[in-house]
Amino acid sequence: MKTKTAPRMEWTGDPAADALVARDPLALLIGFCLDQQIPVEKAFLGPLEMQRRLGTLDARELAAIDPGRFEAAFRQRPAIHRFPASMAARVQALCATVAADYGNDAAAIWTGVTDASELQRRLRALPGFGEMKARIVLGVLGKHLGVKPSGWGALAPDYPTLADVHTVAEREQYQAGKRAYKAAMRAQASGEEPVG
Repeated sequence: MKTKTAPRMEWTGDPAADALVARDPLALLIGFCLDQQIPVEKAFLGPLEMQRRLGTLDARELAAIDPGRFEAAFRQRPAIHRFPASMAARVQALCATVAADYGNDAAAIWTGVTDASELQRRLRALPGFGEMKARIVLGVLGKHLGVKPSGWGALAPDYPTLADVHTVAEREQYQAGKRAYKAAMRAQASGEEPVG
């Protein structure tokens, strides 16, 4: 019998963190929840740090932890996120949703879903996930995990995202492109001519 190998998702520069995000659906969702206003690498290191500091990555167990203890784990240096209080609350709410609505199985969010619009709705309903993040996760699920419900290609982003990143070199290229795009947007907003 052939063993299914985890997808290659070199998003952090830390092989243990990358392997955790690639094999554990909750770790993947926590990483995306954290992926705002901090570098990609730091966001996706978060699940491994949570596991080290709180002793588990089980959604039900994380949801049941005293919120003060949960926040303290986020504040411990180095902080898991630059906004430890609000992000600890958001991640704990995500874990509570997975535990209560999906039988403590993050993969149940997408397992067996045949319509991409329904999957997008489920992702958007998660704490910490908006329209853009739901579309990016939809792309990651399709391109990395082979989860391709009907219509997924039309809903997944048609621009570079983490769905297109497998290796460190691809991550660096993706981040350079993102920085260049943001610089061009800032220049346009200020009325300057973009350089290059």
